[in-house]
Amino acid sequence: MANITAADVNKLRQTTGAGMMDCKKALVEAEGNFEKAIEILRKKGQKVAANRADRESTEGAVIAKVNADNTRGVIVSLNCETDFVAKNESFINLATDLAEMALEFNSKEDFLAADYKGITVSEKLIEQTGVIGEKIEIGGFEILDAPFVGSYIHAGNKIATIVGFSANVAGAEEAAKNVAMQAAAMNPIALNEDGVDAEIIEKEIEIAKDQLRQEGKPEAMLDNIAKGKLARFFKDNTLVNQDYIKDNKLSVSAYVKSVDSNLTVTGFKRVALG
Repeated sequence: MANITAADVNKLRQTTGAGMMDCKKALVEAEGNFEKAIEILRKKGQKVAANRADRESTEGAVIAKVNADNTRGVIVSLNCETDFVAKNESFINLATDLAEMALEFNSKEDFLAADYKGITVSEKLIEQTGVIGEKIEIGGFEILDAPFVGSYIHAGNKIATIVGFSANVAGAEEAAKNVAMQAAAMNPIALNEDGVDAEIIEKEIEIAKDQLRQEGKPEAMLDNIAKGKLARFFKDNTLVNQDYIKDNKLSVSAYVKSVDSNLTVTGFKRVALG
């Protein structure tokens, strides 16, 4: 039998994140062969992943990252099954590492197939499923490019947002964080009226008309009144038209223009758990 030292066990633990006893068992089974021990732990992860494939992974950590010149932002949600795991420091560190890495990719598929310390991201998730004993997967994956991008992560890593501005101006960093905070808190369905799906608009008009009919309003008046209600819907549900949460005398658009008269919000992304 190979002589398995505490240093060997610790090295495997640092490499894989697996528990001390799991690492020792893998090294014993591999007769001290380090690479074979890693493979044993990965196979264990595959078995656990297969057994837990039908589980719901509605907990986790949602992380937003922005590149060095603030022209690209990403949100990655690393999902697990329980809040206990989601709050674990090593789990949050992995989510943060993956989000930083995700800045280099344009799609979730390319990201999952990319190399992460010698294995693919997908393989790393399977490995961690074996280590943690819960279903681990990438949930949300959103990318945003703009002349200036800012981000916000809500306390507890449950919600993250990124916001794009039309220019990098003085005060853009604070303003982008504030607007990203707005998007996190108010959950707008679109940036502006143009971004609202036509089916949603039709549904809102029909709801408004039905309400007006129940109030006894004449049929000839319904279209005009419904348009007014639709305008209110846009104000409540599109980011740039919402009342700014830190000063409800301003819309979000007006707040941004108070920073710079030519500044506009060009886009946003929001990912939340559950």
